[in-house]
Amino acid sequence: QVPLVESGGGLVQAGNSLRLSCAAPGRIISDYAVGWFRRAPGKERVFVAAISWSGKGTYYAESVKGRFTVTRDIAKNTAYLQMNSLEPDDTAVYYCAAAGIQHYCSGYGCYIGEELYDYWGQGTQVTVSS
Repeated sequence: QVPLVESGGGLVQAGNSLRLSCAAPGRIISDYAVGWFRRAPGKERVFVAAISWSGKGTYYAESVKGRFTVTRDIAKNTAYLQMNSLEPDDTAVYYCAAAGIQHYCSGYGCYIGEELYDYWGQGTQVTVSS
């Protein structure tokens, strides 16, 4: 398996920002589509955002659209989730996941299912206080 290493979680007050990182040491991040998911306490894991294999397409859940931005830095071999205007409802464990090119598809519906992704990070806790 390709290990994905996440970082950047923490405790913040509502209205503040955090940036999560997802590194793929020893691999080439641009070979993968990268998705971000989150699991809130007592709830199922759900899709948050994704960036396509080409890096030209980005997709967001309605609940985070306009506040979160997914990007990648090929030189650093890392994907990011910039989270602005955080709300208490954003409190969750956040996971990044990577899908190999053999799973290529397009459109929002392509990225929201966990079955697309081959590899997952360990998760990082984000807690937003009111």
